[in-house]
Amino acid sequence: MIRSVSPYGNEKLFVLNGSYCVESEEYLLLSEEDVEGGLSYDEDKMRLKLQELERALVDDEEDSESAEAPAACSYECSSSQQQVSPKDLLFACAVAVSQGRTEDASNMISQLRRRVSIDGEPWQRISAYMVEALAARLAVSGKGLYRALKCKEPPSKDRLSAMQVLFEVCPCFRFGFMAANGAILEAFAGEKAVHIIDFEVSQGSQYITLLQTLAAENNKTCPRFRLTGVDDPDSIQRPVGGLNHIGLRLKELAKSLNLDFEFNPVGDLDTLECRPGEALIVNFAFHLHHMPDESVSTLNQRDRLLRMVRSLNPKLVTLVEQNVNTNTTPFLHRFHEAYTYYSAMFDCLDATLPRESQERVNVEKQCLAREIVNIIACEGEERVERYEVWGKWKARMTMAGFQASPITENVNHMIRKLIKQYSHRYTTNIHSNALHFGWEDKVLIVASAWR
Repeated sequence: MIRSVSPYGNEKLFVLNGSYCVESEEYLLLSEEDVEGGLSYDEDKMRLKLQELERALVDDEEDSESAEAPAACSYECSSSQQQVSPKDLLFACAVAVSQGRTEDASNMISQLRRRVSIDGEPWQRISAYMVEALAARLAVSGKGLYRALKCKEPPSKDRLSAMQVLFEVCPCFRFGFMAANGAILEAFAGEKAVHIIDFEVSQGSQYITLLQTLAAENNKTCPRFRLTGVDDPDSIQRPVGGLNHIGLRLKELAKSLNLDFEFNPVGDLDTLECRPGEALIVNFAFHLHHMPDESVSTLNQRDRLLRMVRSLNPKLVTLVEQNVNTNTTPFLHRFHEAYTYYSAMFDCLDATLPRESQERVNVEKQCLAREIVNIIACEGEERVERYEVWGKWKARMTMAGFQASPITENVNHMIRKLIKQYSHRYTTNIHSNALHFGWEDKVLIVASAWR
C-alpha cells in the first residue's frame, strides 16, 4: 500500500495495488441522447444491483467474522470471494447515503478511504474526492466544506494559478473561449463601435486573446471597443483587486496595441449603459450555470437574465458551458453524471501532467474537487454548481426569444488545427449549430452563438 494525505482534514488515505474493475452495463446504460439530454439509465435497476452488491459485502464480512478473521481485514483479505472494485463500492455508498443508512455508508466510506488516493491513478483521484463529498453530505457539512475549499486554502493567487493551469492543460476550456471569440470577431465586421457586456470576466484571459487578435488583423479598421464587466461579489477575481484590477490590465494591453478600448465595471444590471450607434454583444462564458433557475426559486434568475438580455436587442450572444446535468436531476443520477463527467476531466489531466505534480494536485483540488463537493454534498440554494446539458441550454435560449447563429466553418477549422497539438483523444464537432469539445466520447464543453 502507498500512503498519501487525504484531501481534507487529517484522515489518511491508502492506495491498494491491483487492477481496476471496469463497470458493468448494469451501472452505465447510455443512450444516443447523451449529448442532447444527459445520461440515461434505469435508476430502479441500478438501485437493485447496488443493493445486491451491498448484501454481498455484508455476507462477505459475516463469513470472514465466522472464520475468526480480523475485523479490519474482513473486506480486503477475503480470498473466498471476488473483491468488489472501489468504484462499485463508491456507488453502493451513494445509494446508502441516499437512503439514509448512515452506519452502512460510514463503513463503506472507511473502506474507500483505505483504497483510493488523491495522488494515484485518475479513477483513484476522483474517487477520493467523491468519497469526501459523500462524507460531507452524510455529515450535512457540504456547505462548510465547500466554503473552506473556496476561501481558505491555498491563497487566492494559488487558486487563480490553478485555474489558469486548468485552462491551459485542458484545452476544451480554451477552445470554448476561442469559439466565442471567433463568433464575436465576425460580429465586429462592418461596425464602427462595439459594446460587449460580460457577466464573468474572470481573469480577463478571453479578452487578452481577443485584443491581440484584433490588433493582428488590422487595428486601422478595428471599431471602438467598449467592454462592460458585471461585478459578482463571489466571483474569483475579487480577491485580487476585482474588476478594476482586471480592467487596468486590459487597458494597458490595448494601449500597447494601439487599440481604441474602454473598460467599464458595473455593480448591477440597473447601471448598464447602452449607447446609440454601438453594436451590442453579450458574452456568457461559464456563468449561467451559477444562476438559480425555477428549480431553486420562483424568481428563476437564470431565465429572467436571458429575457432581460433579449430585451436589449443584442447583435450577438455567445454561450459557453460545461455539458453535464447537475441541476435538476435526483441525487443518485447527479452522482452518476458527476462521476462520468469528472472522470473524463481527470483523464485529461493525466494525459498532460505527471501524477506526482503538485501543480496537478492543486488544479484537481481547487478547480475540480470544489465543484464535486458542491454538486454531491449540497442541496437547495447551497448547491451553486448547476450545470445543464446542451439540449436544455438550447431550449432556454429559444424560449427567451433567441435564434441560433451557427458557428462558422472558419472557426471550426481553426480549432481543429490547434486541437491536434494536444492529444488525439480530444474531439470537436459541430452539432445542432454548436461546437462540441470532448475527451474521447464524452462531450465536456459546448460553445454556441445566438441572435
